[in-house]
Amino acid sequence: MTVYPLPALQDEAWRLIAGIATLLVLASLVGQVLRIAVARRQPHAVIDNLNRRIGAWWVIAILVGLALLAGRIGVTLLFALASLAALREFVAAEPPGRIPQAMLLGSYLLVLPLQYLLVWNGSHLLYGLFVPICVVLVLPMLGLLSGQLRDFLDRTRSLRLGLLSCVYGISYVPALLTLQMSGQPDHNPAYLLVYLLLVVQLSDVLQYLWGRLAGRHAIAPQLSPAKTIEGTLGGILSASALGAGLASITPFTVPEAAMVSLLITLLGFLGGLAMSAAKRRRGIKDWSSLIPGHGGMLDRLDSLFLSAPVFFHLLRYGWSA
Repeated sequence: MTVYPLPALQDEAWRLIAGIATLLVLASLVGQVLRIAVARRQPHAVIDNLNRRIGAWWVIAILVGLALLAGRIGVTLLFALASLAALREFVAAEPPGRIPQAMLLGSYLLVLPLQYLLVWNGSHLLYGLFVPICVVLVLPMLGLLSGQLRDFLDRTRSLRLGLLSCVYGISYVPALLTLQMSGQPDHNPAYLLVYLLLVVQLSDVLQYLWGRLAGRHAIAPQLSPAKTIEGTLGGILSASALGAGLASITPFTVPEAAMVSLLITLLGFLGGLAMSAAKRRRGIKDWSSLIPGHGGMLDRLDSLFLSAPVFFHLLRYGWSA
């Protein structure tokens, strides 16, 4: 019988895997204890939602892990599909026929695949300019040629914003794999991607938990009534401390890691708040029901569309070769 060895991962990678698995196992145990001891195995809105969230996190962690094992092509494909789902959610709230069908199909079948192809190819200049040029120049030119520029721009506003946030912003997550750190030729850029996802996504989780435990004062009641000052501060500071503790997998010193973590968690919060405002304007609670307990794909990615590009450019101009 042929025995296939496990992938040759560095010790740091195994420690990360063990840490993430431990967190998920503990969360699952807590969820089941609450279901038995508090809910008495009966339906309970808050506890059932918590367990659905934890189950979804297991799936997300496994998918990201498998994509990382597949290399740059696997990660690029995963986030391209995530971008596609998020873009569809973003434009779905528009009345049927408002966005020209040709523009939608062009975005799904041309702009999005080309953006991720450029990311996979590592063409920094090209993927940094492609979507903005489409949004700022190409689409307005099409409107100008149609003879109804103002109406065209109004009808495609959501599509243009969606391309910038759901495609352009999110594409900088797999773009991290194209970076090479100065003076560290053996540094695996996959750690940078894991670092960004862990810090920003755990900030979301910790803001939710701190808000449940100590939240008293709404931070933006008109945009997101569930977000509190106490929850936001507790989550951001806790995630920043975690980011400082993970400095060993980055090119940062511990103080630098703490400051970078603080920056990307703040940007993650602002990104989530901006998407909450968009949902509020459209009268919806979640972008969809694609991910159990979380809502839609965009509900899970909203904290990345600002933080990922800034994190990428910080690394590229501050620490990259």
